[in-house]
This record gives sequence, structure tokens and C-alpha cells, in this order.
Amino acid sequence: MPEYIELILAAITGYFLGSIPFGLILTRMAGLGDIRNIGSGNIGATNVLRTGRRMLAFWTLLLDGGKGALAFILGQIYAPELAFNAAFFAFLGHLFPVWLTFKGGKGVATFLGIMFAISWKVGLLALVIWVLIAFVFRFSSLASLLTALICPILCWLLVSLNAAIWTGAMVILVVLRHHGNIKRLLQGTESKIGQKSS
Repeated sequence: MPEYIELILAAITGYFLGSIPFGLILTRMAGLGDIRNIGSGNIGATNVLRTGRRMLAFWTLLLDGGKGALAFILGQIYAPELAFNAAFFAFLGHLFPVWLTFKGGKGVATFLGIMFAISWKVGLLALVIWVLIAFVFRFSSLASLLTALICPILCWLLVSLNAAIWTGAMVILVVLRHHGNIKRLLQGTESKIGQKSS
């Protein structure tokens, strides 16, 4: 199969896998309506937690992370040289899902799932860092941003420069998607973990 066909297939498969809006699907199945009308309006696990349904938030986190990991793993199985491409497009799918007029989540869970797939050591360290920052400061957004910024360094030290470059590209998007959170953090108006408002 020509390389460009493999690249297109990896991109399409990754994108559509990543675009599955698990937060929206799970909350609707639970009878909670449209998660986009709750809290921050985000489809991710943090906003699902604002419904008070912790198990739903847990499953959203797990499934959003899982789709990113699965994209990378499938890439490793069928076209190892395109595994990072597939994972990156899964990440894009979560951020800009076609089903939701390209208005998706902020990508943190999917990003973390990809880190676990790239290297369990990187994923575990990232998870520990996130939990520690969240526990100390009680800001999910701050924990997500700082953890994401550290991940390219972890990938460079524990995996490869190529992994660090792909991770760095995703980190740029994570930061851009958190622009509102960054503004609220600087203004002192950002919601803490467990609060109902956005």
C-alpha cells in the first residue's frame, strides 16, 4: 500500500476514533441531558464531574484517555511509523469533533491516554504530577497545563526526541484550548475542583 494511503488511513481512523464524545454520550444515557448546557459547557470529565456523578466522570476520563491510547496502539500494530500520526489525529478529533460542529473538549484525558500508550512510565509520571498539583492547588486546569508542559521533557528523557516533538505539538493545542482558564487563573476567578460553576 502506498505510504500516502497509509497516512490518510491513519489520520482518518485516528480522527474519527478521537471524535467520539464520550462525555456527551454518557451523560445523555444517564438522563442528564446535554453536558454542554451544564457548568463550563465542556464535554470532558471535569465538567461531567460538575453533575455530581463521579462514576460518570470516571468513565468519561477513562474512555477519553482510552481512545487516544487505542489510536496509538493500532498505529503501532498496523503501521508503526505512523503511530504518532494516528494519535495526533485522535487528539485533534477530540478537540474538534465533526459531530459537534468542531467544538470538543480540551484534550487532557486523551493526551494522557496517549502518554500511557507511548510509555507507561511517562503516563504514570504525568498522572502522579497531575494528582499532586490538583491536590495542592485544587485547580484542574492548572494541573492539566503544568502536567502537559512537563510531558515533552519526560518523553525526550524516557522515549525519544521524536516522541517529545509530537507531544510538544499536542501541548501547544492544550495550552490554546485552555486560554480562558489561563485568563481566569490570572484573575483569580477560576473554579476549583468540585465547584459547580465554570
